[in-house]
Amino acid sequence: MIAFKLAYKNLMGAGLRTLLIVFVLSLAYVLIIYMNGLYQGWDRQARIETIAWEVAGGQYWHNMYDPYDAMTLTDAHAPVPASLEAEASKGNAAPILVTQATIYPEGRMMGAMLRGIDTRQKILSIPTEKLDPDSEEITAIIGTRQAKSAGVQAGDYLLIRWRDVNGTFDATEVRIASIFNTSVPAIDQGQVWIPLTTLQEITGMQGEATMVVVDNPPEEGSTLAGWDFKGHDFLFKELEEMIQMKSVGGSIFYLIILALALLAVFDTQVLSIFRRQREIGTYIAMCMTRKKVVGIFTVEGGMHAILAVVLGAVYGFPLLLWTQKSGIKMPEGTDEFGMAAAEHMYPFYSLALVIGTIILVMLATTIVSYMPSRKISKMNPNDAIRGKIQ
Repeated sequence: MIAFKLAYKNLMGAGLRTLLIVFVLSLAYVLIIYMNGLYQGWDRQARIETIAWEVAGGQYWHNMYDPYDAMTLTDAHAPVPASLEAEASKGNAAPILVTQATIYPEGRMMGAMLRGIDTRQKILSIPTEKLDPDSEEITAIIGTRQAKSAGVQAGDYLLIRWRDVNGTFDATEVRIASIFNTSVPAIDQGQVWIPLTTLQEITGMQGEATMVVVDNPPEEGSTLAGWDFKGHDFLFKELEEMIQMKSVGGSIFYLIILALALLAVFDTQVLSIFRRQREIGTYIAMCMTRKKVVGIFTVEGGMHAILAVVLGAVYGFPLLLWTQKSGIKMPEGTDEFGMAAAEHMYPFYSLALVIGTIILVMLATTIVSYMPSRKISKMNPNDAIRGKIQ
């Protein structure tokens, strides 16, 4: 208690110098929490949107399917297993057939993926109810990004060409029944969705699919011949790597702020020990152990971090709460990176993040305060009382 009282008295006596150090430390608190909260919010939001629109509980892939190798699509299809077909009839699974195609909007030629999806599915947010598998004309739905790049609107007709199972080219016009808006580019950019039965018929792949999206992951150890289950750990791997890379890059900024604050604390401690040698010598002469004197100066330096928590809470709490509620508008073109990114990103500040940041800054400040304080243990009390530099 004596150490805390003396430390508080000395800090208040320093006036403006203490205020500046505490303010910079509080900035470090707020920036660390804000930046990491933004990345956590992005990860959380992207996962929720991707699960809702694309992956649900996981996906069964045909064992020859490779989303990064379009050449595999020629052979990456097989009849849907009976167990998955039964789940699809209940609306708990969504078979999807994928094939390469070329679209011709307004005479232009654009590459695209033609995807057939089971219109009975209930597990994905894709508006498959807009598709009519019994219509005489082929109905299709596309995302807003694809509609913008192709220059088409709902109700327009779009010429599309594909290859069937025998390698024969065929073409027809499809009617754009609906245009949906999603933050998941993987089901939007370059994608044209039509009824599964229609695509199976025009490609000669009756009853077949490239992947099957399921509502719940299978029991551990269960397998399907010719099909590989891809869970969230696999499907979100790229997202995690990208966010981690962005997080490392963004941390450089707030680490610079923290380093400046710690440097100020270090310089303050060095100056304080130099100017207060007589006070230190008096403490030692009054039978106070050197360890306790070192503790007084260490606590004094570390108390900057405690005061910074208070100051940071005054202006940081309302600021962080406002950003979490209103969100941060993302710049134009962010969704073109291929990762799920909504127009507004909502930070997520977990209790572990806030407590971890406070502990990190307090620990760093205490260590930096202790380093110059070690010089006290080597001081001669007689020389210190005389004010001699050691």
